[in-house]
This record gives sequence, C-alpha cells and structure tokens, in this order.
Amino acid sequence: MVNHRQIQPSEIAPPAAQYVHAVLTTDATRWLHTSGVVPTRPDGSVPEAIDEQAEVVWANISAMLSDAEMLVDNIVSVTTYAVVGQPLAGVMATRDRVLGDHRAASTLVTVPALARPEWLMEIAIIASA
Repeated sequence: MVNHRQIQPSEIAPPAAQYVHAVLTTDATRWLHTSGVVPTRPDGSVPEAIDEQAEVVWANISAMLSDAEMLVDNIVSVTTYAVVGQPLAGVMATRDRVLGDHRAASTLVTVPALARPEWLMEIAIIASA
C-alpha cells in the first residue's frame, strides 16, 4: 500500500503557507507527472482574471487525476508558475480549497511570461498511488 509521509523537520522554520516541506512516498507503483497545466477550457477559451484561471487549471488537473484513477490525496508535489505582478492570493486560496486538509510539497515561481500571453499561470503536479 502506498504511503505518503509529511516531512517537517523541527530543526527548520515551518512552511510559509498550507503545504509541507517534503513528502516521502513509499511503496508506490504508479506515478503521474503532468506538464504545466494551463488555464485553457475545453472550448479553447482562457479566462482573463488569474483567479478564474486558477479554477480552470485545477479543474484540468482534477480531470487528469480522474483519468489516472487518482484523487487529490495522491498529489505529492505542486509547482505553480505565475506571471510577475499578478495577485497571488486567489491562486493560493484555490489551491488550498482544492487540496482541503491534504498537504503536498509546494513551490511558487514567478516568471516574466508564459508560452502564451493570455496565460497568467500554470501548475505542474506529481502524484503517486
């Protein structure tokens, strides 16, 4: 049975938000590594606001998890890329709402731009089962 154990050494400062410093995974037989998941809806449209883009990205991630027969609890790492100057509170609030009580390792990176100018953010995850 797969086991995800949160790594939170007492010798270092606690995380700055709702995540863990690291996740130790043992006995996993299946891994899901996504590309950067972008805020494009199935109809090809992209919301203008970054908060709405976060909702689309997490909906796309949820669809990938479902197709892989996994749940949010299988996520061990989240890397969020956001364009510099964008408000990030909604992006992080969406992550926290989607993950609920589940804690994964998490990194936020600000970048000057993404591959398409209308994309203000994207997220890559790693999940295991």
